[in-house]
Amino acid sequence: MSYYFAKTLKAPFDEAVERATAVLAENGFGVLTTIDVSGTLKKKLDVDMPRYVILGACNPGYANQALQAEPHIGVMLPCNVIVRETDGGTEVAAVDPIASMQAIDNPALGEIATTVQGLMKKVIDDL
Repeated sequence: MSYYFAKTLKAPFDEAVERATAVLAENGFGVLTTIDVSGTLKKKLDVDMPRYVILGACNPGYANQALQAEPHIGVMLPCNVIVRETDGGTEVAAVDPIASMQAIDNPALGEIATTVQGLMKKVIDDL
């Protein structure tokens, strides 16, 4: 089972980040955090790598439902979306919430994860 959905865009990196953020918003997700992985690795380790960011996306309604069903689910939130430069363009990939929640034996979470999975697939498809 794959743990993510991805699409490579023929777009510059900054444009892909903007597009991913906009499509997430169109599907009910806000971006709570933006982690500049490539910038951090350069600063801390002097490592050069293609541009790479992690967008911490959250749909408040589904996050609330998940927290009500499983108080410790916060360790798995938010839904991460990456944007990274590749040789073929800029890849945008989103976590598969079903894959990330497989280890938790809670049927209520399964229903929420299935719904959020559909939204994440739509985000990637709509890019």
